[in-house]
Amino acid sequence: MERNLVNVLLLGGGFMLIFTSFQTLGNIEQTIIDSIKKDLPSFTGDGYTSLAIIYAALSLSNWVMPSVLSAIGPRLAMAIGAITYCLFMASFFVPHVILLYGCSIVLGAGAALIWTGQGMYLSQCSTGDTISRNSGIFWAMLQMSMFFGNLLVFFTFQGKTHIDETTRSIVFAVLIAVAIVGLVLLSCLRRPSANVGDLPVELSADVRPRQAFLNAIRLFQTPRMILLSITFVYTGLSLSFFSGVYGSAIGFTNAIGTSAKQYVGLNGVFIGVGEVLGGVAFGLLGTRTTTRWGRDPIVIAGGVLHMAAYFLIYLNLPNAAPFGNTDAVSYIQPPSAIIAMCCSFLLGLGDACFNTQCYSMLGGVFKSQPAEAFSIFKFTQSVAAAASFVYSSYCGLHVQLVILVVLGIIGTITFCVVEFAVKRERPALERDYEK
Repeated sequence: MERNLVNVLLLGGGFMLIFTSFQTLGNIEQTIIDSIKKDLPSFTGDGYTSLAIIYAALSLSNWVMPSVLSAIGPRLAMAIGAITYCLFMASFFVPHVILLYGCSIVLGAGAALIWTGQGMYLSQCSTGDTISRNSGIFWAMLQMSMFFGNLLVFFTFQGKTHIDETTRSIVFAVLIAVAIVGLVLLSCLRRPSANVGDLPVELSADVRPRQAFLNAIRLFQTPRMILLSITFVYTGLSLSFFSGVYGSAIGFTNAIGTSAKQYVGLNGVFIGVGEVLGGVAFGLLGTRTTTRWGRDPIVIAGGVLHMAAYFLIYLNLPNAAPFGNTDAVSYIQPPSAIIAMCCSFLLGLGDACFNTQCYSMLGGVFKSQPAEAFSIFKFTQSVAAAASFVYSSYCGLHVQLVILVVLGIIGTITFCVVEFAVKRERPALERDYEK
């Protein structure tokens, strides 16, 4: 097996394990903190605020990471970033609001390191002929992280309406151990072997940090990027909703039954099924699907899937569900766990539709400025996710769904406008774009 393919598999395996831990914790964080407050009334931390801080720090850190990577390299950057994930999870053993929010800031900076490092390292391991394959392998392995940790939560939380300290400690210990194994895999990454051909994505160390920043600002002001940024904002809002809010809303809805907390984990599993299915269909097989249908039908399909999910969630869960345990009900009485899990699957599949096509668009249309383009994408998405976690602490479920519907429709339209404009350009550019 070629050396670079082994590196990609190690990269995907490391990220799968690290995000098995973090995505599971993010999914149950508000539920866990609600139980901690009952056992320890002096603890005033908030899960949504913690996640908002993480994404805010991530968005701000994105602008300086290319210059940091030019100094330390992507492998060391990813190892340091992985350590911050372990520290964040370990902070839950000592519930203290300052420690929680402080580790959230550190994790935000570490997340910028690990994701920027991932983009650079994956490009170094790829050529124009292998980038699609390698990206598809990485995406599919990453999204498998939604399965294992959430299955642990599903069985551990079985029959529990309150997550006691012993149960919490078991979950934290397992998640940290899994993340450490992921860190070990990332530490085993080898220097990429020399590739023949041009790299499709580059982060140049020759560009001065100030010049790179100015280039990104100029690109941000172009009409095409302004339109795409609306789509990026929507992906950030939907990410925060299904990764932090929706699972908690299910767990807080008492009318679902004594298994409500258990379904928080199963929700993550079904999101992962949708993500992996979409990743395989539009990532590994992306060249065929985009060549035959283009990117706009896939994004439109993602928008339709999300609209259907939001409508069913509106009917199924009460407005007060994100805030804490509630006996309230919505239009479907009693709330249906089956419908809730179907919505989880739709959210994951729709998210895969949006994200695979956003990456494809950025890698194809902005080949001359890939670092700036991906930096804008991560920055915009992270700001939106942070804002969403802030208003999630104050806005009911129905208001959040209205925001998602409006931004989802607008974001789908703006993506299609850019896609149509690109298709109208000269044939040579279009052929290059479709690759």
